[in-house]
Amino acid sequence: MGSIVLAVLLPLGSWAADGPSCTASATEKKLAGAAKTSFMKKCEKDAAATCDAAAVEKKIYGAAKNSFTKKCVKDAVGAPG
Repeated sequence: MGSIVLAVLLPLGSWAADGPSCTASATEKKLAGAAKTSFMKKCEKDAAATCDAAAVEKKIYGAAKNSFTKKCVKDAVGAPG
């Protein structure tokens, strides 16, 4: 089962590299305080919707979908900074 989940998550790297992470975008826009918090919440929500749609498109369901979505959102949001 672990190798199946890994095989599903490997193509994820290419999606995350399509654009800057939420954290990088917030830094680039020089957001701070409440504006940054609001931006990050919206960006994470948008990333979750995109990742869920990608999981459905790839026909990933159940625990594999949850794992895929969690990693996908984490990659899209980026490291806190």
